[in-house]
Amino acid sequence: MDKNTDIPMSKGVADGPLLKVLTFKAGNFTFSRKYDRQAVRENIVRFESMFQALAQLPILPNQAAKLDTELVRRSIFGTAAIEGNPLSEKRVDELLTEPPAVSGNDLRERAEQEIVNLGQAYAKFAAPPTGKKREPLLVTEALIQEINRVITANITSGQHSPGKYRNIRVEVDDGAHGGAYTPPRILADIQALMAAFVEWINSEEVRGEGALVRAALAHYHLGLIHPFGDGNGRTARLLEAAILIHEGYKYVPAVLSNHYYKSMGDYYVAFREAERAKDGDVTPFLALFTRVLIQSVQDVQERVHAFIRLLALRDYYHFCLDRRDITRRQHDLLQLLLTPSGKEFSLRDLLLDPLFAPLYRRVSEKTARRDLERLTQLRLLLHDGKQYFANPFALGD
Repeated sequence: MDKNTDIPMSKGVADGPLLKVLTFKAGNFTFSRKYDRQAVRENIVRFESMFQALAQLPILPNQAAKLDTELVRRSIFGTAAIEGNPLSEKRVDELLTEPPAVSGNDLRERAEQEIVNLGQAYAKFAAPPTGKKREPLLVTEALIQEINRVITANITSGQHSPGKYRNIRVEVDDGAHGGAYTPPRILADIQALMAAFVEWINSEEVRGEGALVRAALAHYHLGLIHPFGDGNGRTARLLEAAILIHEGYKYVPAVLSNHYYKSMGDYYVAFREAERAKDGDVTPFLALFTRVLIQSVQDVQERVHAFIRLLALRDYYHFCLDRRDITRRQHDLLQLLLTPSGKEFSLRDLLLDPLFAPLYRRVSEKTARRDLERLTQLRLLLHDGKQYFANPFALGD
């Protein structure tokens, strides 16, 4: 037990899949693994099948590293945006590339500090464990408090100390998605519930539900306890990702928060419906979680397919060059376009854009135009009337 939890507490009363813990002021708090197993398992089986197919796709180490970085950054944007962070995805990317020294003293600085903190937290807690051994993450109060400490560091708040449990009343208010929720209010109740939570989430019964359900239950119940004055949602979502990563799930945990953000209304409604269920049924949240899992693995699959397509196109361009369908300059132009996001350009760009200009510095505009016409004729380039871009499906034409 952590030093700040050395108070008497009820061990709780087990009732099948429910564990009811009597608190000092908040009455009974229920930890639940009760849900519609058939409905949830169907989605889990579908996800596992898709994830195994994803795991079999060939991806080079440098591409895997790029994918990891991209997905984590999108997740950081999503998890911050859920809590109202106003920064654009582009600005989030800039902050994570070159973190500035910010102190969170005004709204703009606070928003930037949140992103810098999340970058550090994901690197520390959501990175794949060293070695190949996969094992359930041991969830401790110290781990949860450290996640919150990193997430909320250097952000000025009169009601929150990073990593410390609150002793103030808070209200989780989202009137547009099911109304307000008031978590346990006093420090003694939070201490008792957090001690019970880590014991329960590490129990044989909860671990027996599988890593996916366990991660979602950790996310949901930590959100209900709401133990900190700030950063509760970000802490819960990062804990969920850490549990999945320790069990060997690659890529998908990093992008979950982005899809929670895209379904933010459903996200809040699922919390409220599960919290209000009189029989402790957490199906609404687990149903949302499994839907987001499927959306996330589909997202990652599309990105990995894009990498594979680029490799195939690179080889195809070489084949066209060897067969003399295209010239060396045309080949080199196509190679410059091989990025997952692609690049649109005009005839003028070939002559002036620093990316293309070295290829066309010594040739006329007429020659550049002829190159574009040839590559378009071969369907290696597409033209929308204004811009040219690489045809990602050239091999299927």
